[in-house]
Amino acid sequence: MEQQLLDRSENKCELCQSAETLKLYEVLPQTGRTEDNCIIICDKCLGQIEKTEELDVKHLNCLRTSMWSAVPGVQVVTWRLLNRLKDESWATDSIDMMYMDDETLSWAQAGAGDESTGADEVHKDCNGQILETGNSVVLTKTLDVKGSSLSAKLGTVVKNIRLVEDNTDQIEGKIEGQTIVILTKFVRKQN
Repeated sequence: MEQQLLDRSENKCELCQSAETLKLYEVLPQTGRTEDNCIIICDKCLGQIEKTEELDVKHLNCLRTSMWSAVPGVQVVTWRLLNRLKDESWATDSIDMMYMDDETLSWAQAGAGDESTGADEVHKDCNGQILETGNSVVLTKTLDVKGSSLSAKLGTVVKNIRLVEDNTDQIEGKIEGQTIVILTKFVRKQN
């Protein structure tokens, strides 16, 4: 099936037309894998869909073209991404212009519940840089650790952080051998 989809897409991402690092992506929810509910996308678009990257409005301008695709899976993904960009007037206008049959629209809305509950769950430092597990950060404020006499000084480097899963405002890191929870607004990613 992947070869059929590559032929259909002319070896390009079906959202942005990039030819770099293409992958087969299954548009959920679905009952069985078909050409209609699978699409070919690049790594950049995958990061946007799966929210592993911050929304890149400039990159997602490609949705103005992909919204006209005849492929239901492309329509669904485009509709969901446009709905995440509702603050952009062009995205709202595009949603209004899009035509999808009732079945495809229901499919798009079925997965949209996952989109809104996950809202861009990305851990960011005080400067808006995206944090990932394993990064090193620098404290931007002296912090007193609750339940301990430990005081983490301004400028302390915390290596190999872990992201707190259910809270994008918190990370975990070791300071003086103690694992503590640190608020992301008090750290700066170390390059």
